[in-house]
Amino acid sequence: MARIDLVEVAHSYHPRPKGPEDFVFKRIHTTWEDGGAYALLGPSGCGKTTMLNLISGLLAPSHGKILYDERDVTRLPPEQRNIAQVFQFPVLYDTMSVYNNLAFPLRNRGMSETEVRERVGIVAEILGLSADLDKRAAGLAADAKQKISLGRGLVRSDVAAILFDEPLTVIDPHLKWQLRRSLKEIHKEFGLTMIYVTHDQVEAMTFADKVVIMYDGELVQTGAPDELFETPEHTFVGYFIGSPGMNFMDCTLEGGVAHANGSAIPVDAEYAARAQATGSSLKMGIRPMYLEVRESEVTGSVPGRVTHVEDQGHCKIVTIKLGELTLKARIMDGRAIPAGSCHLVFPPEKIKFFADDRLVK
Repeated sequence: MARIDLVEVAHSYHPRPKGPEDFVFKRIHTTWEDGGAYALLGPSGCGKTTMLNLISGLLAPSHGKILYDERDVTRLPPEQRNIAQVFQFPVLYDTMSVYNNLAFPLRNRGMSETEVRERVGIVAEILGLSADLDKRAAGLAADAKQKISLGRGLVRSDVAAILFDEPLTVIDPHLKWQLRRSLKEIHKEFGLTMIYVTHDQVEAMTFADKVVIMYDGELVQTGAPDELFETPEHTFVGYFIGSPGMNFMDCTLEGGVAHANGSAIPVDAEYAARAQATGSSLKMGIRPMYLEVRESEVTGSVPGRVTHVEDQGHCKIVTIKLGELTLKARIMDGRAIPAGSCHLVFPPEKIKFFADDRLVK
């Protein structure tokens, strides 16, 4: 396994980039620790696959360096980086049996048949392929073929890293959950460095120890799932993580009060002073699960209006109008939800301020 460092990496597909808008990446400096399980998460078009291809060597960056255990591999091709890459669609040998597909990468490296059998057996068992080892890959369903493709990436124990580019796209939802669990088992047993690209936050949260959020060519935050949820460092992270995402309101501050769309909301005065001192455009954010919806007025509440209630079984998602703003509240218990007029409570300890979209700490 290897520690992977991206040192001031920037990349453009333009031969002569003229400005930041011509770059897919804008000066990324980060480390992927040896043996870590990472998810690279972001919307379509944000640069996730380009990032993976730079790490693997399928692309060379326009600027900066890529280091594997402090060795500069920036200009080395994939075969000299000793990585395994699993793509969105299956990559395998249709005419070979499942066993021979899994054994192929090991035989190429001169492993004995005893070692090959042992390693193939372990990976096949974890991926649920043991009963299919003697079958030809050509006759299997798409999800089984993708499991073989995953197995070909996982079967080697000597790789610097295994890179997954949305590998569960062709898998049905229930099997996706099983395979994510299998990948976690393999990571725990063998300590492989894994980087898993996805646009699905559920996949990212259930697979990774650390989630790396990409947005508009930048890595905006890296952290454990609970860090991203509780302390988003960028408004995009607040919006993208969670269902529904964080509520945001443009606001101005005056002492211990935030003024948002005509409402005066009590906030922590010390925190508000730090936000006000930035001199920047401010937003106030709160997670839907922390926004309280009351029938009657209480100290510090502000009036609103319930416009829609969506019953999801385990919770209710309530849409509320606060003046012209639309907010969401997530109600987990069986409390009655007012019809029409309501009063909203914003617990001060759950409010976050963002200056120019960056978290005020």
